[in-house]
Amino acid sequence: MPRAVLFDLDGTLHDRAATLRAWLAGHVRRFGLPEEYAGRFTVLDDFGYRPKAEVFSELVAEFGLGHGAQELLDDYRATLLNVPCLMPHAAEVLTALRSCGVRTAVVTNGLTGWVGAQRRCIERLSLAPLLDDVLDSVEVGLSKPDPAFYRLALKRLGVAAADAWFVGDSPRNDVWGPQQVGLRAASLPTGHPLGGEKPDATLRDLRGVLELP
Repeated sequence: MPRAVLFDLDGTLHDRAATLRAWLAGHVRRFGLPEEYAGRFTVLDDFGYRPKAEVFSELVAEFGLGHGAQELLDDYRATLLNVPCLMPHAAEVLTALRSCGVRTAVVTNGLTGWVGAQRRCIERLSLAPLLDDVLDSVEVGLSKPDPAFYRLALKRLGVAAADAWFVGDSPRNDVWGPQQVGLRAASLPTGHPLGGEKPDATLRDLRGVLELP
């Protein structure tokens, strides 16, 4: 087995799509929003990559809402991560890796203007005890796909790139980026489709991590 496995968070260990669906149902009820709002939000959100201030401003304009974009954004930040959803098999895979002496870490791009959100998500998913390290871009001043971010993660874990894997859903941040520093990359296809990137492995679900050489 590898000496270490580095994981993305949203779309990888955190089932953000499921969390978002549950949050949208409550958000629509709280504000009395049109039923088409949830589907449109999901499109504009772009797997979490679109700045939310832009998303809510566009939704207010498109639907002619009586609520302000800031009011909707405040609700998003206050309630989205109240009950985040764990990706299937995440806890069992992390537990199995640690039982084999494999070091584990989350390497995640934090959310602009939302300091501490990623760590709060990890804590509420009960993943913190199963991880050796958490690197949040907001905290360290680096972000994926900057090679320095992956190198810092490896340095903090005390492992060489050749002895580790990176697992995530983003073709650029979790496949192409890690490969630039010698990490092997396993794609969990829950987000954007590959656009020419060539992962070293493609997973059906997180259980495939336990089969990585």
